[in-house]
Amino acid sequence: MSLDRPVTPDPYPLLPAAATFTVTSDDVTDGAPLKDDQVNAHGDTSPQLSWSGAPEGTRSFVVTCFDPDAPTPSGFWHWVAVDLPADTTSLSVGAGAGDDSLPGDAFHVRNDGGGLNFMGAAPPEGDQVHRYFFVVHAVGQDTLGVDASASPAVVSFNLAFKTLGRAIVHGTYQH
Repeated sequence: MSLDRPVTPDPYPLLPAAATFTVTSDDVTDGAPLKDDQVNAHGDTSPQLSWSGAPEGTRSFVVTCFDPDAPTPSGFWHWVAVDLPADTTSLSVGAGAGDDSLPGDAFHVRNDGGGLNFMGAAPPEGDQVHRYFFVVHAVGQDTLGVDASASPAVVSFNLAFKTLGRAIVHGTYQH
């Protein structure tokens, strides 16, 4: 069986428009291969992220990592951290280990691998280059209005209506 298929478009320009702000990382260089730490087989360690310039009115953040290149119709969610307090401007390396490593009352929603944590890159052997979009979503409410039982799709649906801005950095990975 062949996994040859067209490259999936960047999904974020297809969403309702939102202001942009800045996210940087000591671990992810935009458009460059991920470090081994961010790979499933080498530790599932979430990268350091810092952000600034969130839109006025931001009352919380959601941080996600999405792979649109997974051979599924819905891509693959590697990380969904919800309800980070508005005064949060960074996450340190490994903040995706579990809810205890997140600030305030923030929590994880199950990734598509089934865990309540960051799951590193794990594309099929020999598949095309996969992109991993690390996105900080600025939310105009104190809480997104979901709990840990929500799916990443439900979180994304809520973000479509509640996002004031997005900051994006993406890495790549291929076996």
